Amino acid sequence: MALKVAGRGRVPPFIVMDVMRAANEREAAGGDVLHLEVGQPGTPAPDGVLAAAKQALDGHLIGYTDAMGMPSLRRRIARHYEDWYGTAVDPARVMVTTGSSAGFLVAFLGAFDPGDRVALAAPGYPAYRNILTALGVEPVLLPAEAEHRFQPTPALLDRLPKPPDGLIVASPSNPAGTMVGRDEMRALVDYCRDHGIRLVSDEIYHGICFAQPGVSALELSDDAIVINSFSKYFSMTGWRLGWMVLPQDLLRPAECLGQNFFISAPCLSQIAGEAAFDCGDQLDGYVAAYARNRALLLEQLPKAGLDRLAPADGAFYIYADVSALTNDSEEFCKRMLAEIGVAATPGIDFDPDRGRHFVRFSFAGREAAMAEAAKRLQGWIKG
Repeated sequence: MALKVAGRGRVPPFIVMDVMRAANEREAAGGDVLHLEVGQPGTPAPDGVLAAAKQALDGHLIGYTDAMGMPSLRRRIARHYEDWYGTAVDPARVMVTTGSSAGFLVAFLGAFDPGDRVALAAPGYPAYRNILTALGVEPVLLPAEAEHRFQPTPALLDRLPKPPDGLIVASPSNPAGTMVGRDEMRALVDYCRDHGIRLVSDEIYHGICFAQPGVSALELSDDAIVINSFSKYFSMTGWRLGWMVLPQDLLRPAECLGQNFFISAPCLSQIAGEAAFDCGDQLDGYVAAYARNRALLLEQLPKAGLDRLAPADGAFYIYADVSALTNDSEEFCKRMLAEIGVAATPGIDFDPDRGRHFVRFSFAGREAAMAEAAKRLQGWIKG
């Protein structure tokens, strides 16, 4: 007799991980792959982080820490908001997490009950809606268009039958790389305050911005949940370290959830992560490399016929409209990998309804790989 599998385990896959597995299998079989599928920096952790980790391994007991994180790291994160945004943050409001992924889980569990409704833009990071679904919270997709810069707006929220219980904003966004300016963020903060909506601001790509600096929701509100990570700007993806800045009413609930789910974020990563804030010159050099990759693809992709591109103000993604070439982005990406060895992510990962017309290219890797990918795409599509 078959045993029960819980319904909450039947969430859709995170398709980019499936694409990465297929790309790795191609490489294992001897094929070449240009990795433009995964949002992972192609750069190592900065030197200061590596040095701090080595020193910690030699002289520290690597054990449990407080569920909220090491006090020195929480203080350093709070200082980061003063340094970058001119905003004072009480270290007591900082919670260190096992990557931003744990932050989203704890935030959603602490802020929303089963049956609640949380709005988010489509296209958007698929794990938002999949985690919400697994928790019995209804994701409400806001069909954002290029004219909205693929971001939520008060006008899109007004189209809903009733206000949602929560709103997720990501700036810079994944997959489009678009950003919410100060006036637009203020409008969303005000809308959420006036309608009793819990705002969750995903700021994990702050620091990787090409047009203007990112605006933190903390500059405008003490009620928002702000989530960040060491994975992107700080180039520490595999260290699984992130943080949240929480409103006062969620501090104890988040702490109790963290204690029971995770005990604490990895101690070694916390020690090393504190050093990351002193590596700005090296990290900004990484961002300069992303900027070169971005400029290259924005120039070369239109030569392949991919000329309808999101602005890519930040992060390291280009979201391309491929509707002139295909009505099935998943099949398009499979053929692209099989025929020319270019791995990219189909838009259906980010927008189940309209994503069949889009493909996301990540430019987090080496410049030579970007140039070769553009060359292959030009020959494949134009040929």
